[in-house]
Amino acid sequence: LVRITERIGRVMGLSALEMDHLHMFSMLHDIGKVAISDQILNKPGKLTDEEWTEMKKHPEIGFRIASASPSLTVVAEFVRSHHERWDGRGYPRGLAGEEIPLHSRILAVADAYDAMTEQRPYRDPLPPDAAVAEIARNAGTQFDPEVVRVFLEIARDGGLEDGTPAG
Repeated sequence: LVRITERIGRVMGLSALEMDHLHMFSMLHDIGKVAISDQILNKPGKLTDEEWTEMKKHPEIGFRIASASPSLTVVAEFVRSHHERWDGRGYPRGLAGEEIPLHSRILAVADAYDAMTEQRPYRDPLPPDAAVAEIARNAGTQFDPEVVRVFLEIARDGGLEDGTPAG
């Protein structure tokens, strides 16, 4: 996840400081899950409405954790916004488009790819090409189309799976 976000950030021209923030954020984006029950986090089946409501609290919890730490305040807003959607149908605040911080938009794409291609308690992983296609299909709705364009460029150049730098 960190490697993919950094590759996207480099291609998008983020400064060294912005790249440092992206790196820290990529490592800490789900910090709010520390307050979510393991029974919910590791549930093998579909979450109930009540469980889903609980799970959707983790960006705000993470925001509060990051805001309380002087060394993490710089990424607090990114943490709160990492489940927002380009079309405004995300959570917790329903931000849309460029209202969503760029770092959060970058992570949303990388995190979705990572989630789709990794084994989860509730499903088997997708092949990388299927995950890339799913992200492409959601450009302009779930994801920032420019971030997706860069992601697809990196994927086309083989920069998602191997250990060589891309972008």
